Amino acid sequence: MEEDLIKRLEAAVTRLEGISSNGGGGGVVSLSRGGDFSSGAGTDVASSDPSILAYEDLISQCVGRVLTAAEKIGGPVLDVTKIVAEAFASQKELLVRIKQTQKPDLAGLAGFLKPLNDVTMKANAMTEGKRSDFFNHLKAASDSLSALAWIAFTGKDCGMSMPIAHVEESWQMAEFYNNKVLVEYRNKEADHVEWAKALKELYLPGLREYVKSHYPLGPVWNASGKPASAPAKAPPGAPAPPPAPLFSSESSKPSSSSNQKQGMSAVFQQLSSGAVTSGLRKVTDDMKTKNRADRSGAVSSVEKETRTSKPAFSKTGPPKMELQMGRKWAVENQIGKKDLVISECDSKQSVYIFGCKDSVLQIQGKVNNITIDKCTKMGVVFTDVVAAFEIVNCTNVEVQCQGSAPTVSVDNTTGCQLYLNKDSLETAITTAKSSEINVMVPGATPDGDWVEHALPQQYNHVFTEGKFETTPVSHSGA
Repeated sequence: MEEDLIKRLEAAVTRLEGISSNGGGGGVVSLSRGGDFSSGAGTDVASSDPSILAYEDLISQCVGRVLTAAEKIGGPVLDVTKIVAEAFASQKELLVRIKQTQKPDLAGLAGFLKPLNDVTMKANAMTEGKRSDFFNHLKAASDSLSALAWIAFTGKDCGMSMPIAHVEESWQMAEFYNNKVLVEYRNKEADHVEWAKALKELYLPGLREYVKSHYPLGPVWNASGKPASAPAKAPPGAPAPPPAPLFSSESSKPSSSSNQKQGMSAVFQQLSSGAVTSGLRKVTDDMKTKNRADRSGAVSSVEKETRTSKPAFSKTGPPKMELQMGRKWAVENQIGKKDLVISECDSKQSVYIFGCKDSVLQIQGKVNNITIDKCTKMGVVFTDVVAAFEIVNCTNVEVQCQGSAPTVSVDNTTGCQLYLNKDSLETAITTAKSSEINVMVPGATPDGDWVEHALPQQYNHVFTEGKFETTPVSHSGA
């Protein structure tokens, strides 16, 4: 590591000496790893910054791995992967310019980020029209580019998640299609599996760890730099961008009922969708967990390999239990903790529990909603929820309601023990692709034993009088 750092510093000094000997003159500065940038000593110094060099490493290693896999597949997969590489190259150029530029206003930021948005629109265009045989590849790559919108983060009130969280959340959107690629080709063609794995590792941990190391609070603009302006030309090799602007004039001028947070939310929406009028992405029916045909209780060999080969990717970070922006309790990656307690909460807050194992959480007070996601052997004791209690992608969880809950939903979960009290017996329970769901209710008398009810997971479908009638399968024994 030290030798590599010394080599980088020596290379930077050599370039600076070359510029100095030429009087800081014009011309294009050619970087051995970074392509071509605008002339000037300021640009060369910025491109030699450790954060830029680290981004070059990310491109050469992680993006290079995806490209190598795509070259073996060819066709549309290679085309869309080249656009991904172009997007990362465009973001690198923007990072270099940020180090020389003053922080712009909303309209200026829109123009500044236009090159990145144009590349994203190119990827989105490949997913439109008639579906190709590689549609899942195209959607995974296209949707993943929304992670690059972390560069638009300007503060906690801008309407976006923090940069690290934004990268993680954006990948979750793309992972739906990436998993389809893994399932479709897991026992057929290794090149496609390698491509899907490489694409995931480009973002998790690749881009996430880069942002965490260099820009955890967003880009750092140069207060004494030059004013921001849109580049005079598109990135090398990119075709002319479509004429649609990133923002309409109305979006850059908040109304009396809007504020800066809504304006920055527009930045994120446009970068995510790649179109002016499309707004935030909508969840279609085929993306809903209950309709996902590629998900089941069984764990495929590819999924096992992914989970066991590099365990670090199964977590989003170190153990966490904190209130984020005053509205969301995040309880993540808690292992073997039996005494977790949330005591100060209110009905406007939500609780999100992710990646926990062999732990118990007690929520004292009424909250808006509670979600358990990808947890194993997790116990949750809560008082009241206003909206719903959701259990998703879990194994062997126990939930006890001490107050009331209008709705409890269980999706893609194996093993769930739900305890209801007398005040929550009218709770509506929805299950999808789940098994071993048991509900415990109080006995008829105050001193009576709890009564266990197993929710059905098998159904009979009979076509009668022009429609199907569905009834649970009943088992009887002697």
